[in-house]
Amino acid sequence: MRAFHLSWLSFFACFVSTFAAPPLLPIIRDNLNLTADEIGYAGIASVTGAVVARIAMGAACDTVGPRLASASLVLITAPAVFFTPTVSSPVSFVVGTANGVAAGWGNLGGGATQLVMPFAVTLIRRSTGAAKFTAWRIAFYVPGLFQMLTAFAVLIFGQDLPDGNFRRVENSGDEIPQILFHGVRNYRGWILALTYGYCFGVELTVDNVIAEYFYDRVNSLGGSIVVMILFSFFCQAACGLTFGVVPFVSKRSLGLISGMTGGGGNVGAVITQLAFFKGSKYSKETGITYMGIMIICCTLPLCLINFPQWGGMFSSGRSNPSSSSSSSATEEDYYMAEWSSQEKERGLHQASLKFAENSRRERGRRSACNTAPANDTSSSSSRAILAV
Repeated sequence: MRAFHLSWLSFFACFVSTFAAPPLLPIIRDNLNLTADEIGYAGIASVTGAVVARIAMGAACDTVGPRLASASLVLITAPAVFFTPTVSSPVSFVVGTANGVAAGWGNLGGGATQLVMPFAVTLIRRSTGAAKFTAWRIAFYVPGLFQMLTAFAVLIFGQDLPDGNFRRVENSGDEIPQILFHGVRNYRGWILALTYGYCFGVELTVDNVIAEYFYDRVNSLGGSIVVMILFSFFCQAACGLTFGVVPFVSKRSLGLISGMTGGGGNVGAVITQLAFFKGSKYSKETGITYMGIMIICCTLPLCLINFPQWGGMFSSGRSNPSSSSSSSATEEDYYMAEWSSQEKERGLHQASLKFAENSRRERGRRSACNTAPANDTSSSSSRAILAV
């Protein structure tokens, strides 16, 4: 439970930091004389850095453990938040925002910061009498300090695994090239990255544009709240659905697949903001409409995801224990296909074998009743199974 709370708190803190600027844009744009193009570039920069960071973090979690990887990332990116108040030109604002690679870490903080930052500015102005152009700069120390505190909490109180920290438990001996190879070649990871780009990526885009949109165009608080609740419900449902599939794509390359999918969210945000919200080519209303069309189109490839043992949207799985056909597939066949015979002899596949057994319990009732465990050494065709 402690790991759970530290995880969501660090996610929350990073999103508060990354999206601290958008709710203050009406003040910042007047202070720095930002144009529509510069605001668009800043929004793009805020989500671009996380594309590489999320993929790298996936591999880092597989090699050094999530505790050290998470705390290190949060601490490394915290200075970007502290330096934001020092900007004095549009160029500095865009470059500083690009350092917010922690944009890939969390969800709720992106909404909470829309309330926290304006409140912080108001509180600072009332308590100190500071001008609004000074108050917004002071307010940025709030998310910066919060981010650093959560990083130290993860480092001090966190734990990688139930049995201990990553370096204290037995190392699996797995190699990064093999993790990369099996992760990149699995087409399911790429499809999930695309679809995540147009659920979580849309969320990132909305976090960047919605405050300015409501400030300039909407007069009804009640209507705005209802619209945002409906949007958030469906957006978070889509994000949860996508990452509900991610753990089953690959046990050996789970961290990399997670990073690819998460990075896809940021790529989607970059593409969407470049296409529809950069400059004044489209109004905010038109951009949101086109974004909706892209969401529909980029979600359709989900139909192509198929697991040989479970099937897909339009096909059933090929697991039938009563059949001796070589076309039959089991969870063991799928997850063992990522390991060579030499690696199996060394026992490196044991975690995947256990995961295969557990994943079988995730089946529907009908499939679970007709499925029996398979011997992981009995399938000579397992290497072809993964590509099906």
